[in-house]
Amino acid sequence: MSDSASRPKRIIIPPVWFALGLVAVFLLDRGFPQAGFSGTMTVGLGVMLALLGLALTISAAGLFRKAETGIVPFSDASSLVTSGAFRFSRNPMYLGMALVLLGTALITGTAAGLLVAPAFMLIIQLRFILGEEQMMSEIFGGEYEDYRRRVRRWL
Repeated sequence: MSDSASRPKRIIIPPVWFALGLVAVFLLDRGFPQAGFSGTMTVGLGVMLALLGLALTISAAGLFRKAETGIVPFSDASSLVTSGAFRFSRNPMYLGMALVLLGTALITGTAAGLLVAPAFMLIIQLRFILGEEQMMSEIFGGEYEDYRRRVRRWL
C-alpha cells in the first residue's frame, strides 16, 4: 500500500468549505438583517480584506504550481514551499480564504456573518491542517520541523 493510499481521503475539500462559508454569510445576512451594520468604512475594509485574501490564495497556489507539488490536501508533496507568503504563514491559502469570508461579512454588513471566518478556520484546522502537518513531518522530517518552528500556522 502506498503512502498516498493510506492517507485520509476528504470528499469535501477546502474550496468547497469556502463556498459553503460564502453561502452561509449571505444566508445569515438574509436571516438576521436586524443584526447588521453598514458604512462606507466597513465596506471599504471588507473589500480590502477580500481582495487581499484573494491575492494571497492565488499567489500561494501559484507557488505550489511553480514548485510542481500537490495542491490538493493530502496529495503527494514533492517539495516544501517556504517562499513568498509561506515565509509568514504555513497556510496562506487557507488564511486567504478566511480573509475573503471576513471581508464578505463586512461588505454585506452582517454581524452573524462575522462568525463564519472563525468557524471556517476551525473546520480547516481540524479536518485538514493537523493531518497535513503530520504528513509533512513524515515526508520532510527535520526540514519541515525547522520550518514549523519558524513560521506560525495562521499568521
